[in-house]
Amino acid sequence: MREFIVEADGGSRGNPGPAGYGSVVIDATTGETLAEAAEYIGIATNNVAEYRGLIAGLRAARELDPAASVRVRMDSKLVVEQMSGRWKIKHPDMKPLAAEAARILPPSQVTYEWIPRESNKHADRLANEAMDAGKRGERWSPSTSTAELDARAARSAPPEPSGPPGDATAGAARVRAALK
Repeated sequence: MREFIVEADGGSRGNPGPAGYGSVVIDATTGETLAEAAEYIGIATNNVAEYRGLIAGLRAARELDPAASVRVRMDSKLVVEQMSGRWKIKHPDMKPLAAEAARILPPSQVTYEWIPRESNKHADRLANEAMDAGKRGERWSPSTSTAELDARAARSAPPEPSGPPGDATAGAARVRAALK
């Protein structure tokens, strides 16, 4: 059975305010990124954006392999605890989102884990890219992802100067190349 890791995040610039989410599906064995999703969702609370990120990540995992086990990792203690069944869902806006997330895959296939914010940078970056795209009146797409833009720039950059380890000239050239 395949195992995926779904990392999801949502954010709101103001609470409520302009909001977006990001999620990534990772192969748990290889660490390879299999899918990314992000979207600007308009004016919403941070918690709504977090749930929307979870839903997008679970849907992407289901599209890749509906029989896979999924470990959801989020920095939202609220979402993790509510979806794990340890905390009651009291807010009326959260109930339908939690129910939607719970219907995507059988609960026996999904586990939830809280992670510190610093460990959720990929999904956080996607959420911020989606909010930035929304601010510009655009939709987020992988082609507007900063990771994709950085990868394209790296592919088109001239090769780094090389030399023997400890070669000060080569090291200085690498630093100059990095600063360009």
